Amino acid sequence: MKILLDECVPWPMHRLLAGHECCTAQQQGWGGIKNGQLLHLAEGKFDLFITSDQNLCYQQNLTGRTIAILELSTNKLRRIEAAANLIQTAITSIKPAEFRQLEIP
Repeated sequence: MKILLDECVPWPMHRLLAGHECCTAQQQGWGGIKNGQLLHLAEGKFDLFITSDQNLCYQQNLTGRTIAILELSTNKLRRIEAAANLIQTAITSIKPAEFRQLEIP
């Protein structure tokens, strides 16, 4: 699966995503681009967008999007690493165009 990490997600998280092709918005040259445009650019190039932006679903109309979106409840790396199995399970089970909020303990 091709995964795009939002700017607000810590890059070291990519180590938890072994077996997936992973890059950041900055690596794509998309640093500073707002979420609506970022999602538009990512569709067709990526299968999944991971963000910790809690306002994404309120700021963007996600209807008709083809990219899956996983919203993490935190961007704290230690909490993300501690929840690696939970995140991997969510990634494995998420469907195209699905928006899912994932509570990280």
